[in-house]
Amino acid sequence: MRIDILTLFPKITDGALGESMMKRAQDKSLVEIRSHNIRDWARDKHHITDDAPYGGGQGMVMKPEPIFEAVEAIRAEVGVQETEISDQRSEVSGQETDPNQKSKIKNQKSKVVLMSPAGRPLTHAIASEYAKEEHVIILCGHYEGVDQRVVDHLVDDEISIGDYVLTNGAIAAIVFVDAFVRLIPGVLGDEGSAADDSFARGLLEFPQYTRPVEYRGWKVPDILLSGHHAEIAKWRAEKSLEKTKKNRPDLLR
Repeated sequence: MRIDILTLFPKITDGALGESMMKRAQDKSLVEIRSHNIRDWARDKHHITDDAPYGGGQGMVMKPEPIFEAVEAIRAEVGVQETEISDQRSEVSGQETDPNQKSKIKNQKSKVVLMSPAGRPLTHAIASEYAKEEHVIILCGHYEGVDQRVVDHLVDDEISIGDYVLTNGAIAAIVFVDAFVRLIPGVLGDEGSAADDSFARGLLEFPQYTRPVEYRGWKVPDILLSGHHAEIAKWRAEKSLEKTKKNRPDLLR
């Protein structure tokens, strides 16, 4: 898998994704992660990537030209063909389509994702989907977001990591990449680890303990020291349900 991250702050993503498990995944050639500065595709001498919004309002909006050209350059580099997909419903009916909605650059082997608080909430199921992709291009928003033409004609998916706003999308991109790369076979040391994660089976993960058996008067539950695997599994299932009821009752609904 190859992942290309388009951001105004490549040092943020390079630093975080160049450590620990993400680094080992790259060292083993299970994934290739590259960060790119969107300013490299700005045409003016000052490398401006944003401008004031039409209609007025607070903040600045990221311009479409550098983003489109960055994605096109990356796809050309990896040998991905781009095609425009017209709105089939309009072709069948013969009715004129809104020019802003007429087509979108698509390719099944190269998916463009915009990190946005307005996107789909990131879940374990979504992470599992992206772990199977061949090539993902992640666009990190900034300021007041990106020009809507980028969303309409270039972006395949919008992902949010929560109902809050960050200073830039690079931080969100790190979370997204870590969430799905760790699910690629061979990335985790123990292949069964991901299966026991919170959300993997619809519930939060059960409590975990390690040595020492007693610390400051707090002891590891006797059942975990018993060696009775069936009883341990039963205890873990019960604790998982208790934790979910307490912290995330919405998952049970």
